[in-house]
Amino acid sequence: MKIDKKLLKITFLGTGTSQGIPMIASNDPVCLSKEVKDKRLRSSVLISWDNKAYVIDCGPDFRQQMLREEVPLINGVLFTHEHADHTAGLDDLRPFCYIIGEMPIYLDQKTLDSLEQRFQYIFSKENRYPGAPSVQANVVGNAPFFIDDLEVIPINVMHGKLPVLGYRIQNIAYLTDVKTITAEEKDKLKSLDILIVNALRIEEHPTHFNLQEALEFVEEIQPKKTYFTHISHKLGFHNEISKKLPKNVFLAFDGLKIES
Repeated sequence: MKIDKKLLKITFLGTGTSQGIPMIASNDPVCLSKEVKDKRLRSSVLISWDNKAYVIDCGPDFRQQMLREEVPLINGVLFTHEHADHTAGLDDLRPFCYIIGEMPIYLDQKTLDSLEQRFQYIFSKENRYPGAPSVQANVVGNAPFFIDDLEVIPINVMHGKLPVLGYRIQNIAYLTDVKTITAEEKDKLKSLDILIVNALRIEEHPTHFNLQEALEFVEEIQPKKTYFTHISHKLGFHNEISKKLPKNVFLAFDGLKIES
Protein backbone atom coordinates (compact mmCIF):
# COMPACT_ATOMS: atom_id res chain seq x y z
CA MET A 1 0.00 0.00 0.00
CA LYS A 2 1.43 3.37 -1.03
CA ILE A 3 1.34 5.94 1.73
CA ASP A 4 1.15 9.58 0.64
CA LYS A 5 3.86 11.74 2.14
CA LYS A 6 2.51 14.09 4.78
CA LEU A 7 3.72 17.57 5.66
CA LEU A 8 5.04 17.10 9.19
CA LYS A 9 5.38 19.92 11.69
CA ILE A 10 7.90 19.44 14.48
CA THR A 11 7.70 21.57 17.63
CA PHE A 12 10.58 21.33 20.08
CA LEU A 13 8.81 21.19 23.42
CA GLY A 14 12.09 20.96 25.31
CA THR A 15 15.74 20.73 24.33
CA GLY A 16 17.49 20.36 27.70
CA THR A 17 19.13 17.44 29.43
CA SER A 18 17.87 15.65 32.54
CA GLN A 19 18.16 18.67 34.87
CA GLY A 20 17.18 21.35 32.38
CA ILE A 21 18.70 24.81 32.03
CA PRO A 22 19.00 26.62 34.36
CA MET A 23 19.97 23.79 36.67
CA ILE A 24 18.85 24.15 40.26
CA ALA A 25 21.43 25.82 42.53
CA SER A 26 23.89 26.43 39.69
CA ASN A 27 25.92 29.61 39.27
CA ASP A 28 27.20 28.55 35.86
CA PRO A 29 27.11 31.51 33.43
CA VAL A 30 24.81 29.65 31.03
CA CYS A 31 22.38 28.95 33.88
CA LEU A 32 22.41 32.66 34.72
CA SER A 33 21.92 33.73 31.09
CA LYS A 34 19.01 36.05 30.25
CA GLU A 35 18.90 34.76 26.66
CA VAL A 36 15.64 32.86 26.16
CA LYS A 37 17.36 30.25 23.95
CA ASP A 38 19.57 29.29 26.90
CA LYS A 39 16.53 28.24 28.94
CA ARG A 40 15.76 24.60 28.20
CA LEU A 41 13.05 22.28 29.51
CA ARG A 42 13.50 18.50 29.38
CA SER A 43 13.72 17.08 25.86
CA SER A 44 10.57 16.27 23.91
CA VAL A 45 9.02 17.03 20.53
CA LEU A 46 5.48 17.34 19.21
CA ILE A 47 4.89 15.89 15.74
CA SER A 48 1.72 17.01 14.01
CA TRP A 49 0.12 16.53 10.60
CA ASP A 50 -3.39 17.00 9.28
CA ASN A 51 -5.45 16.88 12.49
CA LYS A 52 -3.14 14.45 14.33
CA ALA A 53 -0.54 15.14 17.01
CA TYR A 54 1.88 12.84 18.85
CA VAL A 55 4.63 13.57 21.33
CA ILE A 56 7.94 11.77 21.69
CA ASP A 57 8.60 11.48 25.43
CA CYS A 58 6.58 12.93 28.26
CA GLY A 59 8.94 14.31 30.86
CA PRO A 60 8.48 16.30 34.08
CA ASP A 61 7.89 19.54 32.13
CA PHE A 62 5.07 18.08 30.00
CA ARG A 63 2.28 20.14 31.56
CA GLN A 64 4.21 23.36 31.16
CA GLN A 65 5.08 22.48 27.56
CA MET A 66 1.47 21.72 26.62
CA LEU A 67 0.27 25.00 28.13
CA ARG A 68 3.03 27.04 26.49
CA GLU A 69 2.26 25.63 23.03
CA GLU A 70 -1.51 25.69 23.61
CA VAL A 71 -1.86 22.06 22.50
CA PRO A 72 -5.58 21.17 22.44
CA LEU A 73 -5.17 17.41 21.95
CA ILE A 74 -2.60 14.68 21.40
CA ASN A 75 -3.32 11.27 19.93
CA GLY A 76 -0.50 9.29 21.51
CA VAL A 77 2.98 9.20 23.06
CA LEU A 78 6.14 7.49 21.81
CA PHE A 79 8.67 6.81 24.56
CA THR A 80 12.40 6.47 23.98
CA HIS A 81 13.30 4.92 27.37
CA GLU A 82 12.36 4.83 31.02
CA HIS A 83 14.48 7.59 32.56
CA ALA A 84 12.53 10.17 34.53
CA ASP A 85 13.37 13.12 32.27
CA HIS A 86 11.54 11.26 29.48
CA THR A 87 8.63 9.71 31.39
CA ALA A 88 7.85 11.59 34.62
CA GLY A 89 4.99 13.55 33.07
CA LEU A 90 2.87 10.45 32.48
CA ASP A 91 0.19 11.49 34.98
CA ASP A 92 -0.29 14.80 33.15
CA LEU A 93 -1.84 12.90 30.24
CA ARG A 94 -5.08 12.98 32.26
CA PRO A 95 -6.73 16.00 30.57
CA PHE A 96 -6.22 14.43 27.15
CA CYS A 97 -7.55 11.09 28.41
CA TYR A 98 -10.72 12.88 29.49
CA ILE A 99 -11.17 13.78 25.81
CA ILE A 100 -10.13 10.62 23.94
CA GLY A 101 -10.28 7.91 26.61
CA GLU A 102 -7.32 5.51 26.60
CA MET A 103 -4.13 7.22 25.43
CA PRO A 104 -2.06 5.04 23.08
CA ILE A 105 1.56 4.82 24.20
CA TYR A 106 4.39 3.16 22.26
CA LEU A 107 7.43 1.82 24.09
CA ASP A 108 9.72 -1.16 24.49
CA GLN A 109 9.05 -3.86 27.07
CA LYS A 110 11.75 -2.62 29.44
CA THR A 111 10.23 0.85 29.55
CA LEU A 112 6.74 -0.59 30.05
CA ASP A 113 7.97 -2.73 32.96
CA SER A 114 9.49 0.34 34.58
CA LEU A 115 6.36 2.46 34.15
CA GLU A 116 4.11 -0.30 35.49
CA GLN A 117 6.22 -0.34 38.65
CA ARG A 118 6.57 3.43 39.09
CA PHE A 119 3.00 4.32 38.07
CA GLN A 120 1.22 1.26 39.43
CA TYR A 121 -2.01 3.20 39.99
CA ILE A 122 -2.20 4.02 36.26
CA PHE A 123 -1.70 0.46 35.05
CA SER A 124 -3.66 -1.33 37.77
CA LYS A 125 -6.70 -3.30 36.57
CA GLU A 126 -8.30 -3.50 40.01
CA ASN A 127 -9.53 -0.77 42.34
CA ARG A 128 -8.36 1.90 39.94
CA TYR A 129 -8.26 5.44 41.22
CA PRO A 130 -11.03 7.13 39.20
CA GLY A 131 -8.92 10.18 38.29
CA ALA A 132 -5.95 8.20 36.96
CA PRO A 133 -5.10 8.52 33.27
CA SER A 134 -5.91 5.53 31.10
CA VAL A 135 -3.27 4.27 28.69
CA GLN A 136 -3.20 1.65 25.96
CA ALA A 137 0.31 0.17 25.90
CA ASN A 138 1.75 -0.89 22.53
CA VAL A 139 5.06 -2.72 22.87
CA VAL A 140 7.54 -1.77 20.16
CA GLY A 141 10.16 -4.18 18.84
CA ASN A 142 12.31 -3.87 15.73
CA ALA A 143 9.46 -3.93 13.25
CA PRO A 144 7.90 -0.78 11.79
CA PHE A 145 4.47 0.18 13.11
CA PHE A 146 1.81 2.78 12.36
CA ILE A 147 0.52 5.78 14.27
CA ASP A 148 -2.71 6.55 12.46
CA ASP A 149 -1.67 6.74 8.79
CA LEU A 150 2.09 7.22 9.28
CA GLU A 151 4.69 4.46 9.41
CA VAL A 152 7.23 4.65 12.24
CA ILE A 153 10.59 2.87 12.01
CA PRO A 154 12.21 2.12 15.39
CA ILE A 155 15.93 2.92 15.62
CA ASN A 156 17.82 0.98 18.29
CA VAL A 157 20.67 2.87 19.95
CA MET A 158 22.65 2.52 23.16
CA HIS A 159 22.62 5.03 26.02
CA GLY A 160 25.73 3.66 27.66
CA LYS A 161 24.59 0.13 28.49
CA LEU A 162 20.87 0.96 28.28
CA PRO A 163 18.96 0.24 25.04
CA VAL A 164 17.04 3.28 23.83
CA LEU A 165 14.58 3.72 20.98
CA GLY A 166 14.80 6.43 18.37
CA TYR A 167 12.15 6.87 15.71
CA ARG A 168 12.12 7.60 11.99
CA ILE A 169 8.91 9.02 10.52
CA GLN A 170 9.09 9.64 6.79
CA ASN A 171 12.40 11.45 6.29
CA ILE A 172 12.69 12.77 9.85
CA ALA A 173 14.57 10.90 12.59
CA TYR A 174 14.55 11.67 16.32
CA LEU A 175 17.37 10.18 18.39
CA THR A 176 18.10 11.11 21.96
CA ASP A 177 20.49 9.83 24.65
CA VAL A 178 22.70 8.21 22.00
CA LYS A 179 26.23 7.10 22.77
CA THR A 180 26.65 4.24 20.27
CA ILE A 181 24.72 2.87 17.31
CA THR A 182 25.38 -0.15 15.10
CA ALA A 183 25.95 -0.07 11.37
CA GLU A 184 22.66 -1.94 10.86
CA GLU A 185 20.71 0.78 12.66
CA LYS A 186 22.60 3.52 10.82
CA ASP A 187 21.33 2.01 7.58
CA LYS A 188 17.81 2.98 8.68
CA LEU A 189 18.90 6.63 8.65
CA LYS A 190 19.73 6.97 4.97
CA SER A 191 18.36 9.88 2.91
CA LEU A 192 17.09 11.92 5.85
CA ASP A 193 15.74 15.41 5.37
CA ILE A 194 16.02 16.15 9.09
CA LEU A 195 18.03 14.47 11.84
CA ILE A 196 17.37 15.42 15.46
CA VAL A 197 20.05 14.07 17.80
CA ASN A 198 21.58 14.73 21.20
CA ALA A 199 24.73 16.81 21.72
CA LEU A 200 25.16 17.04 25.47
CA ARG A 201 28.29 19.09 26.09
CA ILE A 202 31.83 19.82 24.94
CA GLU A 203 33.57 17.28 27.18
CA GLU A 204 33.21 13.56 26.53
CA HIS A 205 30.42 11.82 28.44
CA PRO A 206 30.04 8.08 29.20
CA THR A 207 26.43 7.76 27.97
CA HIS A 208 25.77 10.65 25.56
CA PHE A 209 27.27 12.06 22.39
CA ASN A 210 29.34 15.12 23.13
CA LEU A 211 29.46 17.85 20.49
CA GLN A 212 32.35 16.34 18.56
CA GLU A 213 30.77 12.87 18.47
CA ALA A 214 27.46 14.35 17.34
CA LEU A 215 29.19 16.25 14.52
CA GLU A 216 31.02 13.09 13.43
CA PHE A 217 27.71 11.22 13.41
CA VAL A 218 26.14 13.93 11.24
CA GLU A 219 29.07 13.73 8.84
CA GLU A 220 28.53 9.98 8.54
CA ILE A 221 24.74 10.03 8.17
CA GLN A 222 24.66 13.08 5.85
CA PRO A 223 21.12 14.38 6.50
CA LYS A 224 20.04 17.54 4.69
CA LYS A 225 19.61 19.34 8.02
CA THR A 226 20.43 18.49 11.63
CA TYR A 227 19.12 19.90 14.90
CA PHE A 228 20.93 19.16 18.15
CA THR A 229 18.90 18.64 21.31
CA HIS A 230 19.25 17.18 24.84
CA ILE A 231 21.70 19.95 25.62
CA SER A 232 23.26 20.75 29.00
CA HIS A 233 24.59 24.06 30.25
CA LYS A 234 28.08 22.63 29.73
CA LEU A 235 27.70 22.91 25.96
CA GLY A 236 27.87 26.69 26.27
CA PHE A 237 25.79 29.69 25.25
CA HIS A 238 23.32 28.99 22.44
CA ASN A 239 24.32 31.97 20.32
CA GLU A 240 28.06 31.35 20.66
CA ILE A 241 27.94 27.63 19.85
CA SER A 242 25.55 28.20 16.93
CA LYS A 243 28.14 30.36 15.17
CA LYS A 244 30.67 27.50 15.26
CA LEU A 245 28.48 24.81 13.69
CA PRO A 246 28.75 23.64 10.09
CA LYS A 247 26.27 24.69 7.44
CA ASN A 248 22.83 23.07 7.91
CA VAL A 249 23.62 22.01 11.50
CA PHE A 250 21.70 23.94 14.16
CA LEU A 251 21.11 24.02 17.89
CA ALA A 252 17.42 23.49 18.55
CA PHE A 253 15.74 25.61 21.21
CA ASP A 254 12.49 25.38 23.14
CA GLY A 255 9.55 26.44 21.01
CA LEU A 256 11.36 26.06 17.68
CA LYS A 257 9.02 24.91 14.89
CA ILE A 258 10.17 23.27 11.67
CA GLU A 259 8.41 21.52 8.80
CA SER A 260 9.30 18.76 6.36
